[in-house]
Parts: sequence; structure tokens; C-alpha cells
Amino acid sequence: MFDMGFTEMMIIGIVALLVIGPERLPGAARTAGKYFAKLKRFVTNVRADVEQELRADELREIVAKQQEQLDSLKQAVTDVGKEVNEAVGDVNQDINEAGSDWHEVVADINENGGVKHKQAHDDILSQMNLQDDPETAATPATASAESNKTQADSAASSNDSKPKAETGS
Repeated sequence: MFDMGFTEMMIIGIVALLVIGPERLPGAARTAGKYFAKLKRFVTNVRADVEQELRADELREIVAKQQEQLDSLKQAVTDVGKEVNEAVGDVNQDINEAGSDWHEVVADINENGGVKHKQAHDDILSQMNLQDDPETAATPATASAESNKTQADSAASSNDSKPKAETGS
């Protein structure tokens, strides 16, 4: 606080001895010591309060920064949630469309033996030049379509043979 060396203290002590006198000097020294101690405690308390306020300000800044980060994180989670909900909606729509297409295919197979969809499948394959590709020739879709055609042909041939057998009797 005060930058006083030993020589300055000696000069103050000699002046105090001459001014106050030897009888009242010990009491004056005690009183001066008490006031000096009070002053020192006051300065220490003020310094502690200032440091505490500085730390509180730093903590407020840290909390504010973390609140901003938390808000941005909440916004990011909200955005991702919206995107996921949109994706789920798109998937549900695709599933519903595929389900209606599937019902259409099943109805065609039940009504026409799958001829309409077999023709569409063959047209798509021919457009893509994949009919001659040996890998696509053995795909499950092609195999099932060929199986359906074979079953339809065998059913037609058995229907043709029944009237002949009845007329022959």
C-alpha cells in the first residue's frame, strides 16, 4: 500500500517521540496500530469484493456463452427433428403408394394372370437393354414372370384339352 522503508519509519518514530512525548507514545502507537489494522482489513475486504464481482462477471459471461450454445443446439435438434419428421412422412407416403401399386398388381394377377404387368416389365427391360444381360435374366422378378406365363400357358392348354375330351365321348 504505502512504500515506506526502514529509514522512513525511523524518521516518523523520532518525530512522534519528540511531538507526543515518551509518556503518551505507547498509547498513540497502539491506537495507530488498531487504525492501521482496520484500514488493512477494509482494503482486503474491498479487494475480495472486487475480485468476487470480477469472477461473477466472468461466470455470467460463461453462462451467457453456454446459453447461446444451448440455444443453437436446441435449434439444431429442432431442425433435425423436423427433417426426420419430413423424411418419415415421405417414407410413409412412399409405402402407401407402394401398397396401392402392390394391390393393383395383385388385382391384375388375379384378373388377368399378370399379363399387363408382365408386358410393362418387359417394356422397361427392353428400354434399358437388359433383356440380353444374363444377370437380369435370372432375377426373381423375371423368374416369377416367366413362372406366371408358364402357369397361364399350362392352364390354357388344359382348358383346350377338356372340351376335346368331352366331345370325343
